Amino acid sequence: MAECGAESEQPQRRLGDKKHKNGELTDLPEEEKKQRDREDHESLVLWKKPLLTLYYFSLELFITLKGWMWRLWHQRQTVFGLVMLLILLSIAYHIEGPHQKYVRYMEKKTLWCAYWVGLGILSSVGLGTGLHTFLLYLGPHIAAVTLAAYECGSVEFPEPPYPDQIVCPQQEGSISLWTIISKVRLEACMWGAGTAIGELPPYFMARAARLSGADPDDEDYQKFEEMLDQTESAQDFGSRAKVAVQKLIQKVGFFGILACASIPNPLFDLAGLTCGHFLVPFWTFFGATLIGKAVIKMHIQKLFVIITFSKHIVEQMVSLIGAVPLLGAALQKPFREYLEAQKAKLHHVTGEGTPAEENWLSWLFEKVVVIMVCFFVCSIVNSMAQSYAKRKRHDKSSDSKTE
Repeated sequence: MAECGAESEQPQRRLGDKKHKNGELTDLPEEEKKQRDREDHESLVLWKKPLLTLYYFSLELFITLKGWMWRLWHQRQTVFGLVMLLILLSIAYHIEGPHQKYVRYMEKKTLWCAYWVGLGILSSVGLGTGLHTFLLYLGPHIAAVTLAAYECGSVEFPEPPYPDQIVCPQQEGSISLWTIISKVRLEACMWGAGTAIGELPPYFMARAARLSGADPDDEDYQKFEEMLDQTESAQDFGSRAKVAVQKLIQKVGFFGILACASIPNPLFDLAGLTCGHFLVPFWTFFGATLIGKAVIKMHIQKLFVIITFSKHIVEQMVSLIGAVPLLGAALQKPFREYLEAQKAKLHHVTGEGTPAEENWLSWLFEKVVVIMVCFFVCSIVNSMAQSYAKRKRHDKSSDSKTE
């Protein structure tokens, strides 16, 4: 009995030694460790730990840039070829000749497309919280073109100043839903292509994890694996919807991915993880995503914005605002003033003085854009700082296992 008691006390004593080794809790239950790590992860933000967050962000940024430089060094032949191509393009750009009009045209189109592709990538790449560039940039651009088309009776806006500024042409033409769609097709498709490119990082991460057999320290991927383990026991609507998306993509393949990418779908982030985890070929995933987002989904979104901001719908909405009890007239006035100011700007000709100043609605929208961009930048800083904290925790656990 005494020997049994002594033997039973030894594991407990050893457990206690592990828990209090170096004054730290090193052998906590797995769930408790995950909970504590999650709390530390969520607390590492600029508004709670600004100095530590900025310090970790700078270290993670340095590591990321170092990794990129190392990859470029390994691909130095490709980099050298691209540098030589840029030098040749620069020479052609600066040499005078009849080719300059084509060079200027290509420069304008390339920068315009790169701008919208970049905004699309920022919208879906997953840096921080993601920037809602459709609501902030593409949607207002399509709305402005739609309002101008109905006011001017044409979409043949003089270039320049379009697209920086919309001015009515001197001659009116025919206007229809299709002409407005055609006018904004390039920027809308480029934005959609950017969102498709932004879906690639989850795909590559899940694919690499499946091929290597490693368990990446990524919270989204860990949740995805937990969802796969609990497929049959999913009860709430969100879990069932995620399981349905995963099964659709896994069973149908290309057309399942196309269906999920072709409609506004907040669960599409799961598609990249699912396709990477089940080793769906790259061009099957990216091809379906590109067609769905840049062609089908973008035309759906364009139609919605164009119909919403057509002339008679806008006038009806402004009239309905006036029907609001007590505040209707006060709210209706700035909206009418804003629309009148926009119409005056459309008919403004250089040399005739300045158009009416913007009212508080445009000022408010500009400030909302600035605030959302600042929040997006802060979320990137927080995300990179948390990534460094994960890296540090992972290295610490690896060192403890080797001891």
